[in-house]
Amino acid sequence: METLIARKNILHYPQLDTILMVEEFIRDNPGEYKKKTLWQNLPKKMIYQTFCVIFDYLQESGKIAVDSNGKICWIWNPELARKYLSKPNLSWRK
Repeated sequence: METLIARKNILHYPQLDTILMVEEFIRDNPGEYKKKTLWQNLPKKMIYQTFCVIFDYLQESGKIAVDSNGKICWIWNPELARKYLSKPNLSWRK
Protein backbone atom coordinates (compact mmCIF):
# COMPACT_ATOMS: atom_id res chain seq x y z
CA MET A 1 0.00 0.00 0.00
CA GLU A 2 1.37 3.38 -1.01
CA THR A 3 1.46 6.08 1.67
CA LEU A 4 0.35 9.65 1.26
CA ILE A 5 3.96 10.82 1.48
CA ALA A 6 5.10 8.51 -1.34
CA ARG A 7 2.36 9.76 -3.68
CA LYS A 8 3.45 13.40 -3.60
CA ASN A 9 6.03 14.93 -5.91
CA ILE A 10 8.50 15.96 -3.26
CA LEU A 11 11.26 18.24 -4.47
CA HIS A 12 13.08 18.54 -1.17
CA TYR A 13 13.07 16.07 1.70
CA PRO A 14 13.61 17.49 5.19
CA GLN A 15 16.76 16.84 7.19
CA LEU A 16 16.57 14.92 10.45
CA ASP A 17 17.35 17.98 12.59
CA THR A 18 14.42 19.81 11.00
CA ILE A 19 12.03 16.92 11.69
CA LEU A 20 13.22 16.73 15.30
CA MET A 21 12.75 20.49 15.70
CA VAL A 22 9.12 20.23 14.53
CA GLU A 23 8.51 17.22 16.82
CA GLU A 24 9.93 19.06 19.83
CA PHE A 25 7.92 22.21 19.09
CA ILE A 26 4.67 20.21 18.91
CA ARG A 27 5.49 18.34 22.15
CA ASP A 28 6.22 21.64 23.91
CA ASN A 29 3.06 23.34 22.58
CA PRO A 30 0.29 20.70 22.57
CA GLY A 31 -3.10 21.85 21.34
CA GLU A 32 -2.02 25.46 20.83
CA TYR A 33 -1.69 25.70 17.06
CA LYS A 34 -3.42 24.77 13.86
CA LYS A 35 -1.28 23.61 10.93
CA LYS A 36 -0.50 26.98 9.31
CA THR A 37 0.03 28.87 12.56
CA LEU A 38 2.27 26.06 13.80
CA TRP A 39 4.43 26.47 10.67
CA GLN A 40 4.51 30.26 11.15
CA ASN A 41 5.64 29.95 14.80
CA LEU A 42 8.40 27.37 14.40
CA PRO A 43 11.77 28.52 15.79
CA LYS A 44 13.43 27.99 12.41
CA LYS A 45 11.78 29.01 9.13
CA MET A 46 11.30 26.49 6.34
CA ILE A 47 9.47 26.13 3.04
CA TYR A 48 5.80 25.24 3.59
CA GLN A 49 6.09 22.18 1.30
CA THR A 50 8.90 20.81 3.49
CA PHE A 51 6.77 21.43 6.58
CA CYS A 52 3.87 19.57 4.95
CA VAL A 53 6.10 16.55 4.29
CA ILE A 54 7.10 16.51 7.97
CA PHE A 55 3.50 17.04 9.10
CA ASP A 56 2.21 14.18 6.91
CA TYR A 57 4.98 11.89 8.18
CA LEU A 58 4.19 12.67 11.84
CA GLN A 59 0.48 12.13 11.26
CA GLU A 60 0.88 8.86 9.35
CA SER A 61 3.34 7.48 11.90
CA GLY A 62 0.87 8.13 14.73
CA LYS A 63 2.97 10.73 16.49
CA ILE A 64 0.52 13.63 16.17
CA ALA A 65 -3.23 14.03 15.93
CA VAL A 66 -5.47 16.87 14.81
CA ASP A 67 -8.62 17.54 16.82
CA SER A 68 -11.99 18.66 15.48
CA ASN A 69 -10.91 22.32 15.76
CA GLY A 70 -7.75 21.70 13.72
CA LYS A 71 -5.41 21.96 16.73
CA ILE A 72 -2.35 19.70 16.71
CA CYS A 73 -1.26 17.56 19.64
CA TRP A 74 1.59 15.12 20.26
CA ILE A 75 0.14 11.64 20.99
CA TRP A 76 3.11 9.27 20.59
CA ASN A 77 3.83 7.40 23.82
CA PRO A 78 6.24 4.47 23.27
CA GLU A 79 6.24 3.38 26.93
CA LEU A 80 2.45 3.02 26.94
CA ALA A 81 2.56 1.16 23.61
CA ARG A 82 5.17 -1.28 25.00
CA LYS A 83 3.04 -1.81 28.10
CA TYR A 84 -0.04 -2.77 26.09
CA LEU A 85 1.87 -4.83 23.51
CA SER A 86 3.46 -6.91 26.28
CA LYS A 87 0.06 -8.06 27.60
CA PRO A 88 -0.64 -11.63 26.44
CA ASN A 89 -4.38 -11.03 25.97
CA LEU A 90 -3.77 -8.18 23.49
CA SER A 91 -2.48 -8.61 19.96
CA TRP A 92 -1.50 -6.37 17.05
CA ARG A 93 -3.72 -6.43 13.94
CA LYS A 94 -3.21 -4.76 10.58
